[in-house]
Amino acid sequence: MSQGVRTAAVIATLALATGASDSTLAQPYPNRPIRIVVAYPPGGGADVLARALGQKLTETWGQQVVIDNRPGGGANIGAELAARATPDGYTLFEATLTHAVNASLYAKLHYDLLKDFAPIILLSSVPGVLVVHPSLPVHSTRELIDYAKARPGKLNYASTGSGGPQHLGMELFKTLSGADLTHVPYKGAAPALTDLIGGQVHSMLGNMISTLPHMRSGKLRALAVTSAKRSQAAAELPTIAESGVAGFESGSWFGLVAPAGTPHPILQTINAEANRVLASAELRKRLGADGAELIGGTAQAFGDYLRSEIDKWAKVVRFAKMRVE
Repeated sequence: MSQGVRTAAVIATLALATGASDSTLAQPYPNRPIRIVVAYPPGGGADVLARALGQKLTETWGQQVVIDNRPGGGANIGAELAARATPDGYTLFEATLTHAVNASLYAKLHYDLLKDFAPIILLSSVPGVLVVHPSLPVHSTRELIDYAKARPGKLNYASTGSGGPQHLGMELFKTLSGADLTHVPYKGAAPALTDLIGGQVHSMLGNMISTLPHMRSGKLRALAVTSAKRSQAAAELPTIAESGVAGFESGSWFGLVAPAGTPHPILQTINAEANRVLASAELRKRLGADGAELIGGTAQAFGDYLRSEIDKWAKVVRFAKMRVE
Protein backbone atom coordinates (compact mmCIF):
# COMPACT_ATOMS: atom_id res chain seq x y z
CA MET A 1 0.00 0.00 0.00
CA SER A 2 1.44 3.40 -1.01
CA GLN A 3 1.95 6.21 1.47
CA GLY A 4 -0.84 8.18 -0.17
CA VAL A 5 -3.29 5.30 0.09
CA ARG A 6 -2.35 4.70 3.73
CA THR A 7 -2.85 8.39 4.51
CA ALA A 8 -6.24 8.39 2.80
CA ALA A 9 -7.28 5.31 4.77
CA VAL A 10 -6.27 6.89 8.05
CA ILE A 11 -8.18 10.07 7.24
CA ALA A 12 -11.26 8.06 6.28
CA THR A 13 -11.06 6.03 9.51
CA LEU A 14 -10.73 9.18 11.61
CA ALA A 15 -13.65 10.74 9.80
CA LEU A 16 -15.82 7.72 10.49
CA ALA A 17 -14.75 7.67 14.15
CA THR A 18 -15.44 11.37 14.52
CA GLY A 19 -18.80 10.99 12.84
CA ALA A 20 -19.71 8.14 15.17
CA SER A 21 -18.63 10.19 18.18
CA ASP A 22 -20.67 13.19 17.02
CA SER A 23 -23.63 10.90 16.43
CA THR A 24 -23.33 9.48 19.94
CA LEU A 25 -23.12 12.91 21.49
CA ALA A 26 -26.11 14.02 19.46
CA GLN A 27 -28.33 11.21 20.73
CA PRO A 28 -31.18 12.56 22.84
CA TYR A 29 -31.13 12.00 26.59
CA PRO A 30 -31.70 9.39 27.86
CA ASN A 31 -30.43 6.66 25.54
CA ARG A 32 -29.63 4.01 28.19
CA PRO A 33 -30.85 2.99 31.67
CA ILE A 34 -30.74 5.47 34.55
CA ARG A 35 -30.31 4.69 38.23
CA ILE A 36 -31.65 6.62 41.17
CA VAL A 37 -29.58 5.98 44.29
CA VAL A 38 -31.73 5.80 47.44
CA ALA A 39 -29.85 5.87 50.74
CA TYR A 40 -32.44 3.69 52.51
CA PRO A 41 -33.63 0.06 52.35
CA PRO A 42 -36.61 -0.97 50.19
CA GLY A 43 -40.03 -0.39 51.69
CA GLY A 44 -39.56 3.00 53.36
CA GLY A 45 -41.08 6.31 52.29
CA ALA A 46 -38.03 7.40 50.29
CA ASP A 47 -38.01 4.09 48.42
CA VAL A 48 -41.76 4.15 47.70
CA LEU A 49 -41.57 7.67 46.26
CA ALA A 50 -38.47 6.93 44.16
CA ARG A 51 -40.04 3.80 42.68
CA ALA A 52 -43.26 5.62 41.82
CA LEU A 53 -41.26 8.34 40.06
CA GLY A 54 -38.97 5.83 38.37
CA GLN A 55 -41.88 3.83 37.00
CA LYS A 56 -43.42 6.89 35.40
CA LEU A 57 -40.10 8.08 33.93
CA THR A 58 -39.49 4.60 32.51
CA GLU A 59 -42.88 4.71 30.78
CA THR A 60 -42.18 8.12 29.28
CA TRP A 61 -38.55 7.72 28.25
CA GLY A 62 -38.62 4.06 27.22
CA GLN A 63 -35.43 3.57 29.24
CA GLN A 64 -35.38 1.60 32.50
CA VAL A 65 -35.05 3.74 35.62
CA VAL A 66 -33.50 1.47 38.26
CA ILE A 67 -33.72 2.15 42.00
CA ASP A 68 -30.37 1.41 43.65
CA ASN A 69 -30.87 1.06 47.43
CA ARG A 70 -27.66 1.85 49.35
CA PRO A 71 -28.60 2.13 53.04
CA GLY A 72 -26.31 2.63 56.01
CA GLY A 73 -23.98 5.15 57.58
CA GLY A 74 -26.78 7.50 58.57
CA ALA A 75 -27.85 7.73 54.89
CA ASN A 76 -24.31 8.84 53.97
CA ILE A 77 -23.17 5.69 52.13
CA GLY A 78 -25.62 6.26 49.28
CA ALA A 79 -24.83 9.97 49.17
CA GLU A 80 -21.07 9.36 48.92
CA LEU A 81 -21.60 6.82 46.15
CA ALA A 82 -23.76 9.18 44.12
CA ALA A 83 -21.43 12.14 44.66
CA ARG A 84 -18.57 10.17 43.03
CA ALA A 85 -20.64 9.01 40.06
CA THR A 86 -19.96 10.23 36.54
CA PRO A 87 -21.89 13.50 35.99
CA ASP A 88 -23.66 12.41 32.82
CA GLY A 89 -27.28 12.25 33.96
CA TYR A 90 -27.37 8.47 34.29
CA THR A 91 -26.89 8.46 38.07
CA LEU A 92 -29.30 10.52 40.15
CA PHE A 93 -29.71 10.74 43.91
CA GLU A 94 -32.75 11.15 46.14
CA ALA A 95 -31.74 13.72 48.75
CA THR A 96 -33.80 13.95 51.94
CA LEU A 97 -34.09 16.01 55.09
CA THR A 98 -31.59 13.63 56.69
CA HIS A 99 -28.87 14.78 54.31
CA ALA A 100 -29.55 18.43 55.14
CA VAL A 101 -29.24 17.55 58.85
CA ASN A 102 -26.07 15.51 58.27
CA ALA A 103 -24.30 18.58 56.90
CA SER A 104 -23.94 19.87 60.47
CA LEU A 105 -24.48 16.69 62.48
CA TYR A 106 -21.35 14.89 61.22
CA ALA A 107 -17.92 16.24 62.04
CA LYS A 108 -16.59 14.80 58.77
CA LEU A 109 -18.45 13.85 55.60
CA HIS A 110 -17.01 12.61 52.31
CA TYR A 111 -19.46 14.70 50.31
CA ASP A 112 -20.93 18.20 50.38
CA LEU A 113 -24.66 18.36 49.64
CA LEU A 114 -24.37 21.79 48.02
CA LYS A 115 -20.98 21.54 46.27
CA ASP A 116 -21.03 17.91 45.09
CA PHE A 117 -24.61 17.86 43.78
CA ALA A 118 -26.71 19.88 41.37
CA PRO A 119 -30.34 20.38 42.47
CA ILE A 120 -33.04 19.17 40.08
CA ILE A 121 -36.42 19.25 41.82
CA LEU A 122 -38.17 19.10 45.20
CA LEU A 123 -40.39 16.04 44.87
CA SER A 124 -42.50 15.81 47.99
CA SER A 125 -43.04 16.60 51.64
CA VAL A 126 -44.53 14.06 54.00
CA PRO A 127 -45.81 14.48 57.56
CA GLY A 128 -44.81 12.03 60.25
CA VAL A 129 -47.14 10.13 62.54
CA LEU A 130 -46.62 9.15 66.17
CA VAL A 131 -47.32 5.42 66.45
CA VAL A 132 -47.02 2.82 69.20
CA HIS A 133 -47.20 -0.96 69.40
CA PRO A 134 -50.82 -2.00 70.14
CA SER A 135 -49.73 -3.75 73.33
CA LEU A 136 -48.84 -0.39 74.86
CA PRO A 137 -51.85 0.73 76.98
CA VAL A 138 -52.03 4.24 75.54
CA HIS A 139 -54.53 5.69 73.06
CA SER A 140 -53.51 9.34 72.89
CA THR A 141 -50.39 11.51 72.93
CA ARG A 142 -51.24 12.68 76.44
CA GLU A 143 -51.52 9.08 77.67
CA LEU A 144 -48.15 8.21 76.10
CA ILE A 145 -46.50 11.17 77.81
CA ASP A 146 -47.99 10.27 81.20
CA TYR A 147 -47.13 6.59 80.78
CA ALA A 148 -43.51 7.42 79.88
CA LYS A 149 -43.14 9.88 82.74
CA ALA A 150 -44.35 7.25 85.19
CA ARG A 151 -41.71 4.83 83.86
CA PRO A 152 -38.57 6.90 83.21
CA GLY A 153 -36.12 5.09 80.96
CA LYS A 154 -38.42 2.08 80.48
CA LEU A 155 -39.87 3.03 77.07
CA ASN A 156 -37.96 3.36 73.82
CA TYR A 157 -38.54 4.61 70.31
CA ALA A 158 -37.22 3.60 66.90
CA SER A 159 -35.82 5.93 64.24
CA THR A 160 -34.42 5.61 60.74
CA GLY A 161 -30.96 6.54 62.03
CA SER A 162 -29.11 8.88 64.36
CA GLY A 163 -29.60 12.49 63.36
CA GLY A 164 -32.43 11.73 60.94
CA PRO A 165 -35.77 13.57 60.93
CA GLN A 166 -37.47 10.93 63.08
CA HIS A 167 -34.66 11.10 65.65
CA LEU A 168 -34.63 14.90 65.81
CA GLY A 169 -38.43 15.00 65.80
CA MET A 170 -38.67 12.61 68.73
CA GLU A 171 -35.97 14.47 70.65
CA LEU A 172 -37.99 17.66 70.11
CA PHE A 173 -41.08 15.79 71.35
CA LYS A 174 -39.19 14.69 74.48
CA THR A 175 -37.93 18.22 75.11
CA LEU A 176 -41.36 19.82 74.77
CA SER A 177 -43.33 17.12 76.58
CA GLY A 178 -40.91 15.96 79.26
CA ALA A 179 -41.43 12.32 78.27
CA ASP A 180 -38.44 10.04 78.85
CA LEU A 181 -37.88 7.60 75.96
CA THR A 182 -34.69 5.86 74.85
CA HIS A 183 -33.50 6.12 71.24
CA VAL A 184 -33.00 2.93 69.18
CA PRO A 185 -31.57 3.79 65.71
CA TYR A 186 -32.06 1.63 62.60
CA LYS A 187 -30.78 1.77 59.00
CA GLY A 188 -34.09 2.89 57.54
CA ALA A 189 -37.85 2.89 57.99
CA ALA A 190 -38.44 -0.72 56.94
CA PRO A 191 -36.30 -2.41 59.63
CA ALA A 192 -37.48 0.08 62.25
CA LEU A 193 -41.13 -0.64 61.45
CA THR A 194 -40.48 -4.39 61.40
CA ASP A 195 -39.20 -4.29 64.98
CA LEU A 196 -41.96 -1.93 66.09
CA ILE A 197 -44.64 -4.23 64.66
CA GLY A 198 -42.87 -7.17 66.29
CA GLY A 199 -42.91 -5.44 69.68
CA GLN A 200 -39.12 -5.11 70.01
CA VAL A 201 -39.54 -1.33 70.39
CA HIS A 202 -42.45 0.66 71.77
CA SER A 203 -42.96 3.75 69.61
CA MET A 204 -41.82 5.74 66.60
CA LEU A 205 -42.33 8.95 64.67
CA GLY A 206 -42.93 7.19 61.37
CA ASN A 207 -43.07 8.59 57.86
CA MET A 208 -46.72 8.72 56.77
CA ILE A 209 -46.09 6.86 53.48
CA SER A 210 -44.46 3.82 55.06
CA THR A 211 -46.50 3.83 58.29
CA LEU A 212 -50.06 4.34 57.09
CA PRO A 213 -50.64 0.77 55.80
CA HIS A 214 -49.69 -0.67 59.21
CA MET A 215 -51.97 1.82 60.97
CA ARG A 216 -54.88 0.80 58.77
CA SER A 217 -54.23 -2.91 59.29
CA GLY A 218 -54.16 -2.50 63.05
CA LYS A 219 -50.54 -3.62 63.40
CA LEU A 220 -49.71 -0.20 64.83
CA ARG A 221 -51.76 2.31 66.82
CA ALA A 222 -51.55 5.90 65.59
CA LEU A 223 -51.81 8.71 68.11
CA ALA A 224 -51.17 11.95 66.19
CA VAL A 225 -49.53 13.53 63.15
CA THR A 226 -46.42 15.69 63.30
CA SER A 227 -47.47 18.43 60.88
CA ALA A 228 -48.85 21.85 61.81
CA LYS A 229 -52.30 20.86 60.52
CA ARG A 230 -54.12 17.56 60.14
CA SER A 231 -53.32 15.34 57.17
CA GLN A 232 -56.04 14.58 54.63
CA ALA A 233 -54.75 11.01 54.50
CA ALA A 234 -55.67 10.51 58.17
CA ALA A 235 -57.96 13.39 59.06
CA GLU A 236 -59.19 11.62 62.19
CA LEU A 237 -55.77 12.02 63.82
CA PRO A 238 -55.05 15.21 65.77
CA THR A 239 -51.72 16.97 65.47
CA ILE A 240 -49.20 16.53 68.26
CA ALA A 241 -49.46 20.26 68.92
CA GLU A 242 -53.23 20.16 69.42
CA SER A 243 -52.74 17.08 71.60
CA GLY A 244 -51.02 19.23 74.21
CA VAL A 245 -47.42 19.55 73.00
CA ALA A 246 -47.51 23.22 72.03
CA GLY A 247 -45.12 24.35 69.30
CA PHE A 248 -44.38 20.88 67.95
CA GLU A 249 -44.03 20.49 64.18
CA SER A 250 -41.90 18.06 62.17
CA GLY A 251 -41.90 16.16 58.86
CA SER A 252 -39.79 14.91 55.95
CA TRP A 253 -39.06 15.98 52.39
CA PHE A 254 -37.54 14.30 49.34
CA GLY A 255 -35.79 15.81 46.34
CA LEU A 256 -33.83 14.79 43.27
CA VAL A 257 -30.23 15.85 42.63
CA ALA A 258 -27.42 14.84 40.26
CA PRO A 259 -23.62 14.81 40.64
CA ALA A 260 -22.17 18.30 40.21
CA GLY A 261 -21.07 18.94 36.65
CA THR A 262 -24.02 17.18 35.03
CA PRO A 263 -24.78 19.13 31.82
CA HIS A 264 -27.44 21.79 32.33
CA PRO A 265 -29.60 20.67 29.37
CA ILE A 266 -29.86 17.20 30.96
CA LEU A 267 -30.83 18.70 34.31
CA GLN A 268 -33.51 20.74 32.53
CA THR A 269 -34.83 17.64 30.77
CA ILE A 270 -35.13 15.72 34.04
CA ASN A 271 -36.75 18.66 35.82
CA ALA A 272 -39.34 19.13 33.08
CA GLU A 273 -40.28 15.46 32.98
CA ALA A 274 -40.34 15.12 36.78
CA ASN A 275 -42.66 18.12 36.99
CA ARG A 276 -44.96 16.49 34.45
CA VAL A 277 -44.97 13.24 36.44
CA LEU A 278 -45.68 15.04 39.73
CA ALA A 279 -48.65 16.80 38.13
CA SER A 280 -50.20 13.43 37.22
CA ALA A 281 -53.65 13.10 38.76
CA GLU A 282 -53.14 9.36 39.14
CA LEU A 283 -49.87 9.77 41.05
CA ARG A 284 -51.24 12.58 43.20
CA LYS A 285 -54.21 10.45 44.15
CA ARG A 286 -52.11 7.38 44.88
CA LEU A 287 -49.37 9.03 46.92
CA GLY A 288 -51.71 11.63 48.40
CA ALA A 289 -53.73 8.80 49.94
CA ASP A 290 -50.52 7.86 51.76
CA GLY A 291 -50.02 11.38 53.07
CA ALA A 292 -47.47 12.66 50.55
CA GLU A 293 -47.76 16.20 49.17
CA LEU A 294 -46.23 16.31 45.69
CA ILE A 295 -44.47 19.63 45.05
CA GLY A 296 -42.28 20.13 41.96
CA GLY A 297 -40.91 23.47 40.78
CA THR A 298 -37.61 24.78 39.46
CA ALA A 299 -34.09 23.61 40.17
CA GLN A 300 -33.29 27.09 41.47
CA ALA A 301 -36.14 26.93 43.97
CA PHE A 302 -34.96 23.54 45.22
CA GLY A 303 -31.38 24.79 45.53
CA ASP A 304 -32.58 27.73 47.64
CA TYR A 305 -34.65 25.35 49.76
CA LEU A 306 -31.65 23.04 50.33
CA ARG A 307 -29.56 25.93 51.60
CA SER A 308 -32.33 27.13 53.93
CA GLU A 309 -32.85 23.62 55.32
CA ILE A 310 -29.15 23.12 55.99
CA ASP A 311 -29.04 26.44 57.87
CA LYS A 312 -32.26 25.69 59.79
CA TRP A 313 -31.20 22.27 61.04
CA ALA A 314 -27.66 23.40 61.84
CA LYS A 315 -29.22 25.62 64.52
CA VAL A 316 -31.27 22.70 65.86
CA VAL A 317 -28.21 20.43 65.96
CA ARG A 318 -26.22 23.07 67.84
CA PHE A 319 -29.06 23.67 70.29
CA ALA A 320 -29.46 19.94 70.96
CA LYS A 321 -25.67 19.56 71.24
CA MET A 322 -25.72 16.62 68.86
CA ARG A 323 -22.55 15.63 67.02
CA VAL A 324 -21.33 12.46 65.28
CA GLU A 325 -17.56 12.18 65.09
